[in-house]
Amino acid sequence: MEDQIILVDKPAGISSFGMVAKVRKQLSTEFGHKVKVGHTGTLDPFATGLLILLTGKMTKKSNEFLKLDKVYEATLKLGYISSTGDPEGEITKYPKGGSKESVGGHDRDGRSAPPVTTGWRDSVSEEPPLDIVKSIISSFIGKITQTPPRFSAIKINGQRAYKLARQGKDFKIPSREVTIYDIKILSYDYPELKIRCHVSSGTYIRTLAEDIGQALGTGAYLTALRRTKIDEYDVKNAIM
Repeated sequence: MEDQIILVDKPAGISSFGMVAKVRKQLSTEFGHKVKVGHTGTLDPFATGLLILLTGKMTKKSNEFLKLDKVYEATLKLGYISSTGDPEGEITKYPKGGSKESVGGHDRDGRSAPPVTTGWRDSVSEEPPLDIVKSIISSFIGKITQTPPRFSAIKINGQRAYKLARQGKDFKIPSREVTIYDIKILSYDYPELKIRCHVSSGTYIRTLAEDIGQALGTGAYLTALRRTKIDEYDVKNAIM
């Protein structure tokens, strides 16, 4: 059947468009003619996990899938920042007293973002205590205003933001309101922090990671990201 929903477990190192091309080639060979295939929301090349592909006439329903909530498992590295918010960017040690603007920033319910929590730095350790990490993470739950990363697929005057960023162009990305339904700490062994996030459509986990690091006063970037669910669709039922 050409008109179908295909759940794919995307591996790292391939783009969402690359997965679409791969599946299109396989289906076109199977049916003996070119089959229309589209995705319902991208995953960065370094990320893994659930990608929903639509084929044939089902591609007309892509907008319905774009608005669905999502669940991610993310690994953050504290103490450092990345120019792209992920392993593909330039990695530098986080400067003490770094500014909110240097790594994004968020506003919660129209109020200012949580202040940088640096009281724990009174000790010789650079490791934020678990209770501080829990407190900061809980401050992000709810409706927040988030600024998507410069290296993203968002279109600015008809051009992809990541292309403008690579060209060194000066541009601004409009902020948007998103909802963080829940964040759970899966493990914490400084500098590595693993979390599971249930978020609304349009949420950038790269930006969330950067903002958590900023609020902690350590900086942070994503070293790994896996999408496990899109609404009721689960990666456990995906192919590949």
